Amino acid sequence: MSRSRSESFEEQRSVDTGGEVQAPPVPPGESPAAAAGGRRLALDVHGRLRAMILSGELPPGSVLLQAEMARKLGVSRTPMREAFRLLQEEGLIDARPDQRARVRAVDPEDLDAVYGARIMLETLAVSMTAKSLTHEELQHMSDALKRMKELAGGDRPDEWQAAHRDFHRIATRAVGPQLQRMLASLGEHSERYIRIAQLGAPGSWGRAHTDHEALLAALRLGDPAEAARSIARHLARTALSVLADVAPEYEPAATRTALGIAGNGQS
Repeated sequence: MSRSRSESFEEQRSVDTGGEVQAPPVPPGESPAAAAGGRRLALDVHGRLRAMILSGELPPGSVLLQAEMARKLGVSRTPMREAFRLLQEEGLIDARPDQRARVRAVDPEDLDAVYGARIMLETLAVSMTAKSLTHEELQHMSDALKRMKELAGGDRPDEWQAAHRDFHRIATRAVGPQLQRMLASLGEHSERYIRIAQLGAPGSWGRAHTDHEALLAALRLGDPAEAARSIARHLARTALSVLADVAPEYEPAATRTALGIAGNGQS
């Protein structure tokens, strides 16, 4: 499974503190080793809960009780509280004081904003990458695409997502680390929406595969304009498909505007 966004938060802190991650203060009476172990356990619990939400095992609206989830995962309440905090920061759960935590329902405004941003940033990234991919990198993308096709519609969504992340990572690899972090964060945020599209419309697997093939073909040709058009259409298709299913009355202005700008394929 890929790095959780909590690890991305740690990376961002390292940028803000001159390259060194500043660990939280050690509570009185607790050794640094014990504190580090507790943080690692909290990140592990966060990753497991996050996977359950993204896979649909914990669907939107599900009530999450810290004590119950701690028993289910075999951990104490302390790492569970930290995991809940991270999930709330990611927007995956609502966990307000004196209220039961719940898995957040799909927020059409959030989906629209995420995909509008992804379209703009990924078209930039694939345009910059298109003429610099090596034969080995293109082959790696082809292998990832084959893996995705093998796993499509099956019961191993985490493995499909891993291959999917690998495919997109190579397609955008020419940009710098700051933009890479932004792309990774947006990509992870949108995994939940991709899963909803897959569960709600079985035909989305085939359309996504065709879109990925078109992007790979443009990258093989070293064509930045066509690569930009391909990724813009692909991302917009996912966003509009989910919105049509869960919020047909919502007008996705950000997604449509970004598609209009990026889809022109100017480079």
